[in-house]
Amino acid sequence: MSKTLLIFLDGVGIGEKDSKKNPFFKDNWKLFSEYFNETPHLDKQYLTKSGTYLFPADACMGVKGLPLSGTGQTSIFCGVNAPKIIGKHFGPYPYSTLVPIIEEKNIFRRFKDLGKNVVFANAYPKIFFDYINSGKTRLSVTSLSCLKSDVKLKNATDLRRGNALSAEIDNKRWVEKLSYLLPIVKPETAARRLFRLVEKHDLTVFEFFLTDHLGHGRIADWYENIILNLDRFLFYVLNNLDENVSLVICSDHGNFENILEKEHTRNPALTITSGKHAIELADRITTLGDITPAIMEFQS
Repeated sequence: MSKTLLIFLDGVGIGEKDSKKNPFFKDNWKLFSEYFNETPHLDKQYLTKSGTYLFPADACMGVKGLPLSGTGQTSIFCGVNAPKIIGKHFGPYPYSTLVPIIEEKNIFRRFKDLGKNVVFANAYPKIFFDYINSGKTRLSVTSLSCLKSDVKLKNATDLRRGNALSAEIDNKRWVEKLSYLLPIVKPETAARRLFRLVEKHDLTVFEFFLTDHLGHGRIADWYENIILNLDRFLFYVLNNLDENVSLVICSDHGNFENILEKEHTRNPALTITSGKHAIELADRITTLGDITPAIMEFQS
């Protein structure tokens, strides 16, 4: 039975073939130029390479308005059409009436209910734990899913020991912005640490949210560092994936693929499957709400 690695990229869609708008054409991404040998765009949304499939996932899901993170991430991690349930797109945090759905149907809980072991690879700094210990509840879908499912949230000690990844992959923002004494690691080193977690767990989830920040025009001074790290990280993951691991890379909405606009887009969300069950997963996923049900089909 295969292990599952789910890498979530916040705010990454398939956009226009326009180097002024789309960083995938503006910058030389190894992921596309060397792995797929071409870059996806709205006129070519499907790419394949040696058992790896890149394709679109509908982020609008029949609901008017711009897709948003709260409903998009609930759809991904719970296997529902969250915007249809509440009648609108909502974010960045999940709408209150979605919280019981997240508690009951999130992918961590579904795996645990089958007796499987799970891990959320991201480490959180002390300031985050101070926030949740204060009783505040504005949390992302991933962190809320973990808290509602008794999944350990990793901390600085886990990161220091190599048992977790920082949200920016290389630890640099932890060091320079939060003053942690940590080594700056190569993206390839971070990917190998992620693979070690995959070896020990049935489900491993890693979340990268800085693409959405860049899409909104934030942290522009970190652009090159963030993009280079992500590209090298994903390139290494795809080139070194164990054939018995099912990999799904997905996103909740478009944003980053049009760097000239600071709002989300209605573009399809970038989705990649590779490894075991890659073609079956690709065949089953057409919307964000299909991702968790597709993964769960191969867990019984």
